[in-house]
Amino acid sequence: MVRRFRTALFASLIVGCVTVASAAPSSASRNVAPQAQPRADGPARLTLPAPTGPYPVGTVDLHLVDRSRTDPWTATPAHRELMVSLWYPATGVGRFPRAPHMLAGAAAHFGSADGVGASLYGVPAGAVDFAATRTSGHRGAPVARRERPFPVVLYSPGAGDPRTWGTTLVQDLACRGYVVVTIDHTYDSSEVEFPGGRVVGTLLPELFGQAQQPDDFQRLGARVFDTRVADTRFVLDQLAALDRGTNPDAEGRPLPRGVAGALDLHRTGMFGVSAGGLSALQAMSEDSRIRAAIDMGGSIESPIIPDPIQLWPVARRGLDRPFMFVGDPGTDHRQTPSWRLLWDNSSGWHVDLRLDGAKSEDSYKDIVPLLPQIARQLGLPDSFVTEAIGSIEPTRAVRTEETLVAAFFDRWLRGRESSVLDGPSPRLPDVTFIP
Repeated sequence: MVRRFRTALFASLIVGCVTVASAAPSSASRNVAPQAQPRADGPARLTLPAPTGPYPVGTVDLHLVDRSRTDPWTATPAHRELMVSLWYPATGVGRFPRAPHMLAGAAAHFGSADGVGASLYGVPAGAVDFAATRTSGHRGAPVARRERPFPVVLYSPGAGDPRTWGTTLVQDLACRGYVVVTIDHTYDSSEVEFPGGRVVGTLLPELFGQAQQPDDFQRLGARVFDTRVADTRFVLDQLAALDRGTNPDAEGRPLPRGVAGALDLHRTGMFGVSAGGLSALQAMSEDSRIRAAIDMGGSIESPIIPDPIQLWPVARRGLDRPFMFVGDPGTDHRQTPSWRLLWDNSSGWHVDLRLDGAKSEDSYKDIVPLLPQIARQLGLPDSFVTEAIGSIEPTRAVRTEETLVAAFFDRWLRGRESSVLDGPSPRLPDVTFIP
């Protein structure tokens, strides 16, 4: 089966995969869904891996409105709106329901013929009940009091992905004692569901499809990253208000008990996948509140952009704080010019790792534990999985990624030394250190 990709131009700019630009199939072939076996008992239902830390997990969604900024993606002037989720160590979770992986409206859009499930991942429309998946996060549960305040980590998804598509790593960090904040970049994320069921889809494929000249792509790319960094800085401002006891939710919906005073914003990190990883490093360059960051699979190289580094100036500036690259066989600081430039220009601690068997940035998303379940329940071939995430063993890949992310933030936000990031280890046989 042919791997389903975004359009070649969109992918080569935002995802940073040069190979996609030259090898992606046409839109006609991308829209041909694989042949799935009908299920007598209804659409496939999925489960996420349970987190591994000592805390139960709580979660709450926040609707944030930046009244100082006009949304850069809308023709009609409007304030910039975001949806974010807080994931945190919780207590007394028994009477609080487990949160869905995706809200009903977002799940319906994601799994439709026009959604990312079909257009990017090749999941037959309507074949999976994405709304039925439950996370380990309990909605509105009280924040745990032991060890508070907790370090804070922001998560930015890949371009065209929802904030929910990194829940496996996010909830695992939360159960280890972090407050993790996931950000949907509205009109960039595949879909964002606001209170009341209003769903806003992405505009990026349409806008990049309309671009004609290299300068058009340069301007659009700059708008993507400028907006993401501005979103990040606004969210940090709102978290500071939240920690002081102000409710930043636009509707004033109740917050979990104990959330005020539970965030240690002096120990803030950020990570992301693909464009989210690029955004994390750029945001850290521009905002000193971010103390450490991880880029998982994001590189800016593109044959259609006159000056890719202009979109990612952190590479020329370098970083004086810790960062980690996590790449795949085609992406590391020896092969990828932007990563090499940042590597050489940085005085802060840094490390470059490869997950052996990974194929692309998709190897670091929720697609890793979920796609094998989809293939098994729909009777799809093994190639449906391997062409998307590579030859990695999904369960081991998830635990390896959780270990790496937690070890990085434990070291740089908590001062907990670990040998995991010092060099190759039998504990993580699928990880290669790039010297």
